Order: sequence, then structure tokens, then C-alpha cells
Amino acid sequence: MQETTIRQRLAGILIALALLLQIVGFTGWVSTILAVSYLLWLGVVLLWRDIPRRSRLQAAALIALGLGMLLIARFVYGADIDWPGMLTGNTFVVAMLVGVSFISLIGKQQGRKGVPGQSVTGAGGILRTWLGVHFLGTILNLSTVFMVGDRLARHNPLSTPQFLALNRGLSSAALWSPFFASMGVVMALVPEMNYLTVAVVGFPLAMLAGLFTALELRQRFDLSDTVGFSLSPRSLLMPVGMAALVMLFHFVLTPALSIVSIITFLLPLVAIASNLPEGLKWTRRRVNQHTLNRLPAMRGEISLFLAAGLLTLGLSTLLEAATGDSWSLFAEFSIPQALISFATISLSALLGLHPIIGVSVLASMLPLEGAEQTLFAFVALSAWAVGTSVGPLSGINLSLQGRYGVSGYHMMKNNLIYAAALSSGVVVMISLLGAWLNV
Repeated sequence: MQETTIRQRLAGILIALALLLQIVGFTGWVSTILAVSYLLWLGVVLLWRDIPRRSRLQAAALIALGLGMLLIARFVYGADIDWPGMLTGNTFVVAMLVGVSFISLIGKQQGRKGVPGQSVTGAGGILRTWLGVHFLGTILNLSTVFMVGDRLARHNPLSTPQFLALNRGLSSAALWSPFFASMGVVMALVPEMNYLTVAVVGFPLAMLAGLFTALELRQRFDLSDTVGFSLSPRSLLMPVGMAALVMLFHFVLTPALSIVSIITFLLPLVAIASNLPEGLKWTRRRVNQHTLNRLPAMRGEISLFLAAGLLTLGLSTLLEAATGDSWSLFAEFSIPQALISFATISLSALLGLHPIIGVSVLASMLPLEGAEQTLFAFVALSAWAVGTSVGPLSGINLSLQGRYGVSGYHMMKNNLIYAAALSSGVVVMISLLGAWLNV
């Protein structure tokens, strides 16, 4: 592991402290949202020079636009701006991302060769690779791609079908996983959405995406020598158990807290508790390693989410100041508007914009109410699943490029057919969901 500098370690400590304060805020004893936002932004400032150039430019553009729109709203339209609170956008989501990252502490580092499973070949191996990344990724997120990818790469350099299985397995989990950043963003933007309704529609669509991946790659490539990964039933215990715990807290123990809030405190606590049988010294060492090494490595996604939050605030404030409460992008949000929104966000991702930008901008232009929030949530998650799979600058494609050397353009070109097929399924599901919700 590359040694971190004092500056990076300090940033990691600030990010971890922000997570701790966010959890304290859930108790209701004291409001910590300003402190959390300042600590996260200070961490980004310390890590700014380490952010990859493309991501840094994109984040800088979002920050400049957000600040510019706030200044116009204040000095042109006379809007009242909460300047101390302007940095709080998406801090809930970033805190959740930081909390989820601690789940990598489950299991010992020494002697670990990857996720348990058995290698197979052919289309069945591709499907099993997809399933392994998909279900483990619902909890472990991007780290699962590296765990499975590194295991497969022990035999030979990864091939295009293997890259595509890794990419699609993770990106399609955005359709339903409550632990994904996409779900955190959506829940923050439309808090009255019905998660179970979205999951009922999104989960089968994700399974169809996996089946299509296996069939399509079998047609396009010779998979006879392509090594796949088979997920063992034992490996599913952790993600299924975590999901059950989250639902237990949400419906029984802490019903006043959102799923995002529950995930934020529950996953790090479970991860830390799983290390305690090894002793306090072992647990403290692993938490320190994670804080000083893993958290600074999250600089790209943290900066992007915070910058997008500032953009959303600036845009929504400017629109309200310039037009009042009477203007919105659509008079209503039903099936036609949902289809237009999905296409717009997906195409913007294809051009290089992260889906969070399109989702956040669109939400700031829509006064969504009731069932419209659930429909919008599915639109946003679907566009996220399509956009991150095909977008050359998405987090997963940039990560694959940095880890294994495959270019984002190569991934985009080989995912176009998949994106078109998945989009067709999304169109059908949006129509069914809209009719079901009667919007």
C-alpha cells in the first residue's frame, strides 16, 4: 500500500471525525450538520491536489457554478442566502459513503486471497462473476470489484468480458441497493419516496441485466477460456444479514431515522464489532489503517458529491429567486416527463457528466409531491445504473482504468448495446410503475 503523507492522514482524520459527528447528530442532542460539512470540505481542500485531474476539473466547475448562482441570487435578485450553511449539500450522502467504507474491515487482511468462491469458465462463469459482484457489491460497493477482479487477475490479465461483467454487476446494483450512494442521493432529494416500491421494480430489472450480460457476451466473445467467479452461499451471509439489520432498525428499533442515517451508523459499528474478538489492539490498528489510508483515497467521490450538493443549492436558490414558487420544469411529473428525464440524465453521463449532476439539477427544478417522488426515484436510479456503466468518466470506469489499465472509452464502446437494452427495460418499467402509482 502506498504510504500516505501527513496532509493525507490529517484529511482522513477529519473525514472520520465528520462521520462521528454525523452519528452524534442522529441522537438529536445537538445539531452537527454545519460541523460535519466544514470537516468534510476541509478534508477535500487538503486532498485537492491528489484528486485525478478530470475529476478535479469537474468538481471545480460544479463549485464555481454553484457559488456563481448563489451570488447572482443574492446580488441580482436580493435572495436571502444562508452562507454558513451553503456547504451542507449532500453531506448526508458523503457521511453514508464513509460509513459504508468501514465494512471492508470485516475479515482479516492477512492471508486473505479474495472473496470465497470457485472459478468456472464460459457464459456461466460470466454470469456467476456478475452475481458475485452484484450481491457483494450491494454492501461493499466499489471495493467488491477490486476483490473479485484481483482474484480473477491472478490467473491472467483481465479480458474485456471480465471487465464488462465487473462493470455491469456493480452498476446495476444502483437499481435497488439501499447501501449505494445513488440511493443515498435519491433519498436525500426525495425523502418521501417509497423504497420498497422502487426495489420491487428495480430488483427484477437488475436480474434481467445480469442475464442479458451473460447472453450478449456469449454471442460477442469466445468465453471458453474466460475464467469466471462463483459466489459461494456463505459469502451471501454478510450482505443479506446487513440488509436484514437495516430493515430491523428502520421498521422496529429506530423508525424515526431514514435508511441513509441507519446505514451511516450501523455499518461502521458492525464492522468494528466484528474485529473486537481479535482484541482492542487489533481493532484499533485496523481502524487507524482505514482512517489514514482508505478514507483519503475516497477524495474523488467525496469532492464530487459535495460539489454537486453546492451546485444543487445554487441552482434551486437562483430558480426560486428569479421565478418564485410558480415555475417548474414540468407542470406534472408523470410517465412522459419521467422518460424525458431518464433519457437526459443517461445521455449526459454518456458525454462525461456523473449521473449525480443530472439527478441533482433535475430534482432542483421539480416540486415533486406524493407518488411523484417514488417515480422520480426510480428514474434517477435507473439513469444512474445506465450512466455509470457506459459513462467514460464514471467512478467505476475510472477505477477500472486506474487499477487494471482499461480505458473508459473502451468500456463505453463495449457497453453501448447493453446500455440500449437496459434502457429499453427501464422504459417498460417506468410505464408500469407510473400506471401503478397512478401519476
